Amino acid sequence: MLSPFRLSQEQLQLVKTRMRMGLEAGLKSKGPSAIKMLPSFVYRTPDGTEHGKYLSLDLGATNFRALLVNFKRGLQQTSQLYHKIYPIPLEIMQGSGEELFDLIAQCLSDFLDYMGMKNARLPACFIFSFPCEQTAIDTGTLVSWTKGFKATDCEGHDVVSMLREAIKRRNVSNLQSVYIVYKVMVF
Repeated sequence: MLSPFRLSQEQLQLVKTRMRMGLEAGLKSKGPSAIKMLPSFVYRTPDGTEHGKYLSLDLGATNFRALLVNFKRGLQQTSQLYHKIYPIPLEIMQGSGEELFDLIAQCLSDFLDYMGMKNARLPACFIFSFPCEQTAIDTGTLVSWTKGFKATDCEGHDVVSMLREAIKRRNVSNLQSVYIVYKVMVF
């Protein structure tokens, strides 16, 4: 029954080759491409020597999630993960960008209070599930909203700057740095 869907090694190799060509073409141009590619400015993966506390701020389809990861050194490197999920109301998703980022800053404030770290100076990663064009690891211009988001005055603007401004407006935290990561699928 499934035999018509089975691919030979040769066919799989052809799919792999065409996929790689599409990915490379997407990286080389800003024009139309079958596979959209945007650089992330992340040049290496973790190597196991990481230690300390890090914030992760994740804006997804309907929720904002704040996470604190604590990497501990020792004979057996361990990590602890704490998180809290905050729903994003539809009226905020489709309201103004300032309202959206103020809500994110308020959620961050709540999370830091919850963790007893209101005045902590931590590096933060902003995981942003929407297409952004990055020019550096800490800047990302929103290309377009997806997933029902329509917040005004965001497209064409740097979302990391918008987050930083909201954090300042709310006197939330003294974040050490904010990096942006576009959430992607990895094959």
